[in-house]
Amino acid sequence: MFFILAKVVWFVLQPSSLMLGAVIAGAVLAFTAWRRLARGLLWGAIVALLICGLSPLGDHLIRPLEQRFSRPVLGQPGPPIDGIIVLGGAEDGRAMDSPQLAALNEAAERYTEAVALARQLPGARLVFSGGSGALLAAERPEAEAAERLFVALGISSERITLESKSRDTCENAAFTARLVNPRPSQRWLLVTSAAHMPRAVGCFRRARFVVEPWPVDYRAPRRIGLTLWHRSIPGASMP
Repeated sequence: MFFILAKVVWFVLQPSSLMLGAVIAGAVLAFTAWRRLARGLLWGAIVALLICGLSPLGDHLIRPLEQRFSRPVLGQPGPPIDGIIVLGGAEDGRAMDSPQLAALNEAAERYTEAVALARQLPGARLVFSGGSGALLAAERPEAEAAERLFVALGISSERITLESKSRDTCENAAFTARLVNPRPSQRWLLVTSAAHMPRAVGCFRRARFVVEPWPVDYRAPRRIGLTLWHRSIPGASMP
């Protein structure tokens, strides 16, 4: 029930949905006695679209999340890395039936970085956690595509462990902890997008699974200024 409620609430309250709702409400009210309110809604939606879609506001908001955690230094004296946990979210589920290894979205670095780490740490176990987060459509678990891609890129299937039931970050952490059953002395790297890392680490802490963050997929540019506007709306970091 919580999963469904969270999906619905986020769909309604995300900035893009609010702007679209303002446009629709303004267009409808324009033909009624509420024409002044309609103009306000339409102009508000246009201004919000320009600010959220083209200005560096999203970069300023996302940068603190991305800088919250830094990567550990590998190769130093100390206990070895026992495993690498990769969170789903880089697969385009709508294209899973197409003739390709995996249809990846803008968070594809979760996959590529996991493969690079697996090659750098040949003794580490590779765990992928990701089912389907779709609310209405029936999609295959993302873990299926992840396994195909990892094997095709040279990772032995014997090293790969799949968790394919989770639908969100909290379930990623809970189900992975149950599947892996880590020992306190073990070291596990957690690979996910940098902006998503604070939430992911919090969920794993709640599941009593100690992980070391390995953030990837940084979005905010190195230089952020009031004059550095995006060239297109999809280029902004706002949802």
